[in-house]
Amino acid sequence: MDDWQNIARAKRDAVNSLIPEQWRFKGSIPSVEEQRDVTGSYIQQFLSPNEVEITESDAVKITQHTAIGHWKALDVTRAFCHRAALAHQLTNCLHEIFFEDAYAQARALDEYYATNKGPKGPLHGLPVSLKDQFHVKGVETSMGYVGWIGTFQGKKETNKGVFESEMVTELRAMGAILYCKTSVPHTLMSGETVNNIIGYCWCPKNRHLSSGGSSGGEGALISLRGSPVGFGTDIGGSIRIPAAFNGLYGLKPSGGRLPYSGMANSMDGQNTILSVVGPMSHSLDSLVLIVKSVLSQQPWLQDPLVLELPWRQSHVEEIQQADVLNFGIFSHDKTVTPTPPVQRALKMTALAIQAIGHKTVSWDPPSHGKAQEICFSTWHYDGGADIHGAFGLSGEPISPQISGAYGTGPGDEMTGSAIAKVNVAKREFQKSYLDYWNSTKSITGGSPVDAIIAPVAPFPAARQGRYRYYGYSTFLNTLDYPACVIPVTQVNAEVDVVDPRYEPIGEEDKAVWESYDPQIYDGAYVGLQIIGRRLQEEKVLQLARIVSEALAKQGSIR
Repeated sequence: MDDWQNIARAKRDAVNSLIPEQWRFKGSIPSVEEQRDVTGSYIQQFLSPNEVEITESDAVKITQHTAIGHWKALDVTRAFCHRAALAHQLTNCLHEIFFEDAYAQARALDEYYATNKGPKGPLHGLPVSLKDQFHVKGVETSMGYVGWIGTFQGKKETNKGVFESEMVTELRAMGAILYCKTSVPHTLMSGETVNNIIGYCWCPKNRHLSSGGSSGGEGALISLRGSPVGFGTDIGGSIRIPAAFNGLYGLKPSGGRLPYSGMANSMDGQNTILSVVGPMSHSLDSLVLIVKSVLSQQPWLQDPLVLELPWRQSHVEEIQQADVLNFGIFSHDKTVTPTPPVQRALKMTALAIQAIGHKTVSWDPPSHGKAQEICFSTWHYDGGADIHGAFGLSGEPISPQISGAYGTGPGDEMTGSAIAKVNVAKREFQKSYLDYWNSTKSITGGSPVDAIIAPVAPFPAARQGRYRYYGYSTFLNTLDYPACVIPVTQVNAEVDVVDPRYEPIGEEDKAVWESYDPQIYDGAYVGLQIIGRRLQEEKVLQLARIVSEALAKQGSIR
């Protein structure tokens, strides 16, 4: 066995050993053929009624109970630690477990409450999970790299275990409890979560399928209610993809809205298209709560890239008071056709919106192919030197999901002139898209479209090793637009059948359609994204609420 394998196995075993004996499954985990869906009643059978009540609650309900002392922070924390431990054994969703530290945090919060007769902050006693890019004191950050184990971002004895990301500091100040970090694909640059430490992270609703990436561990954990709310990041779809695949709500904000300072990353210093941090949850109210809470901390005073934009309730009220809203329905990007369940979700959503008196129009914007080309170019500025350097630390192999884009070794770095050309192309694309958006007032007969509704991916979720097309997610990173994913329905094998007469329009389209099998996908979640103008996160969240409530009135399946 190679040295990297020994290191990876030791790390994996060390994390798993932190799961208390009484929380470990006896015998083997059931196969996907035996138990496709491990959410809901399946995982609940291993929990007490009190643990089920706590962990099925959203962040708003939890903080309401902890704020009045009805629930102790320690009881809430133990319940979520238990459920997170079960979730990890079922899906490989965790990189780091620090339950004992979480209990200490919870005891301190309970003591604070007893002394001060009130909560420490708006998130008092709320467990919050974190993608394994966040630095937490006393906890390692591997970001899926074997070569980062025992180091600080690949460097020996530099800030290891003593440094914290700005978001972590702010969450602690508001009374949140940190207890685990979730799995990611090594490099972060994949819509599937796979690495040589934990293996592959599966979608708990349908374990034939991926949990998504790169915040795939967050997606799986929250879908199993092992966390009420967590934070991921997004540079090409990495919040939205796992949110959609796992039946969750997920907010990708514009750059500069929430603090990213002090987080680990790939290709750090690539500033053409910035990775952004955002929340994921099974509850839209939870997203609103945590975004409002973080902004209340004035993060622009600590992170120089955060814009001074407090929560704007007036933007929410503007949407609430609108008599008629206009939604652009983006059903096809002219490169890859969405698979039948995604097409059905778009039609369901358009009909639900129309049923409550709002309007829908077809969205036919400038080519998204250009946006994807720009986005992919930024990921190769350094020719892959950063990621290949990280793999070289241990000699571990690169997963096929990554080598398909980056090869097995570094290539040529782009010149300054070439990078400048990409920056100009991005600016010009953003301008053309803005002009198109403004022009839609001629279609609506009034004001321009309020939001776009679009697929996150051409399929409900990816099959292992088959996520090759990112055109439905990357265009938003190029545009820097905010988006909120909402769950819409589930795949029905009897309804979402393949049209035998369908003729693929290209090789990428052919590959996507060949990967879709109604029997394999049966029961999987189908989500869509609600897209707003740049820095309009408050409006996007309210628009997502309106669409979700419209779907609920039509009896959509969660």
